[in-house]
Amino acid sequence: MTTAEISTEGAESAPPPDEPEQRPRARHRRRGRTAAIVVALVAAGGVGVAVAGPLDARSDDTTVSSKDTATSTAKVTKGTLSSRTQQNGTLGYAGSYDVVNKTSGTVTRVPAVGQVIREGKPLYWVDGEPVILLKGARTPVYRALERGDEGEDVKQLNAALVELGYATDEQIDPDSDYFSRQTRWALKKLQDDIGVEETGKLGLGQALFLPVDEIRVTKVDAIVGGSAAPGKPIIQGSSTGRQVTVELNASQQSDVKVGDKVTITMPDDTSTPGVVSSVGKVAKQGDSKTTIDVTIKPTKPKVTGRLDKAPVQVAIVSDTVKDVLSVPVDALLALAGGGYAVEVVKADGTRELIPVETKLFDGSAGRVEVSGDRLRAGQDVVVPGS
Repeated sequence: MTTAEISTEGAESAPPPDEPEQRPRARHRRRGRTAAIVVALVAAGGVGVAVAGPLDARSDDTTVSSKDTATSTAKVTKGTLSSRTQQNGTLGYAGSYDVVNKTSGTVTRVPAVGQVIREGKPLYWVDGEPVILLKGARTPVYRALERGDEGEDVKQLNAALVELGYATDEQIDPDSDYFSRQTRWALKKLQDDIGVEETGKLGLGQALFLPVDEIRVTKVDAIVGGSAAPGKPIIQGSSTGRQVTVELNASQQSDVKVGDKVTITMPDDTSTPGVVSSVGKVAKQGDSKTTIDVTIKPTKPKVTGRLDKAPVQVAIVSDTVKDVLSVPVDALLALAGGGYAVEVVKADGTRELIPVETKLFDGSAGRVEVSGDRLRAGQDVVVPGS
């Protein structure tokens, strides 16, 4: 360990944490970006610490002599620190779905933009007859279904009828691909509820399957009185699940992973927690940078309200360490010979310079993880005075 007696006259601590931050070296590749943060705090702002000479392990005198300067003290603490990636995000609704018509006739009724339609309820009307939303994504509607039919489309019909409560899973196996007598019986109950003829058969286009149990209408493509030709788009929608999307610089992909915790700051400056639900693997080339999409699921979706396409701030926790020593970032002193130190105030009022290794930086807390042979929790370190 290198030590030296220095004069603190003219010495300055690191600039405050609103400057770019770097640190001299990382513990592993993932913390490489954090490493860069601390160094810039001390060096990029043009601030240096003048020392009488490089710390020398042969010297045993580490007492710091000092003239009166505008300084204060802060504690060395032991606890948990987190590294965060600050990003701009967009709050809205998850998923995007196109409702494509499968029947022929005239559009007689359509929903309003913003309306939420649950499974088992009409999406729109053709020739006065409702087209029903059912949950399922295995097979698109391509034929009429009746008793005795078999296939993946029958399987998703059976599952939907059980989920809607028109039959129990003892009456109809949700994984069965056979249109049974029980399927016909349950379908007739659904038809009775929606007010159409109880045929026990599912006509082509009478129902459409989407992979959600409810859809929020975002756009209506059909016009009342217009043609409802097969294959024609009728509605566009999303799920009702809340989601934040971040366009992350592609070079930062390895800094974020599924399951990382985040803090979402709303337009009114309130905050709510969330978790990373997906990290894109396909890069998109923009005007000035290449990005990937990162999606985030709010932990408390109701708190996010009903805003759509609203700008938010996202702090992604990309690394966390526990039971580590830390000091305020502005307690760091850059040494002329390289490296960093903190100035500890001893019980008798004298000051001692202790070399430290900087590690993880917690931007939100304004603290940096440090380690040093003589550094202990509870010690007072010198920081710039107010």
